[in-house]
Amino acid sequence: MKTAGRQKKQGKIFVISGPSGSGKTTLLNRLTQDKEIGKLLIKSRSLTTRPRRWQERDGRDYFFVSPGEFKRLLKAKKILEWTRYLGYYYGTPRGEVEARLKKGGHIGFCLDLKGAALLKKIYPKNTVTVFVLPPSLETLKARIEGRSRSTDKKEVAQRLKLAAQELSAASDFDYCILNNNLQVALKELKEIVLTHIAS
Repeated sequence: MKTAGRQKKQGKIFVISGPSGSGKTTLLNRLTQDKEIGKLLIKSRSLTTRPRRWQERDGRDYFFVSPGEFKRLLKAKKILEWTRYLGYYYGTPRGEVEARLKKGGHIGFCLDLKGAALLKKIYPKNTVTVFVLPPSLETLKARIEGRSRSTDKKEVAQRLKLAAQELSAASDFDYCILNNNLQVALKELKEIVLTHIAS
C-alpha cells in the first residue's frame, strides 16, 4: 500500500507597497542583501517601459522593454499583474513567480496598490502585504526630488498627488511600517518576513 508523500510547503509572497519616495524599494533591496534573509528571499524583477535611470541596470533592477514588447507579453499571458503609472507600463513576469512558489521559495515585490490587491486575490494564503509610510509629505517631496536626475517638477507634482491618494489605503494592508529611520524600518520588515516564513 502506497502512502501519500508529504506535500511540499509553498513559498510566501511579500508585497512591499507605498507612495513613490517612501523607501519601499530601498527596504526590499536591503532586506534581500541581509545574510539571513538573502538565503530565503529573492526580489521579483518587474518589466517596465519607463526609461532606465542612471544608476539602474537592466536585469538587476528591472527588465527594460519597449511598449510593443510589453503588450506582446501581456497578450501571451506571460505577465501575472501589471499597471500603468505616469504613462509607463510595469508588470510581473508570471513564469518566474509560479516556478519559485512551487519549489517553496519566497519572493519579495515592490508593487502599487492595484498590484498588491491582485496578488492577495490570486494567492490569498501565500501573500503578506506591507505598506511603507513616509514621515511626512514634505519628506516625501524631498526624497522624490533627490532620487532621480531626470525627475522634473511636473512628475514630482504627479507623484505627490498620487502619494496623498495612496496613503489613505494603508489600512487595507496586513502591516504598516513608518520609514522615519531606515535601520528601524528594516528591522521591523525583517521580523515580519521571518515570522511568516516560519509559520
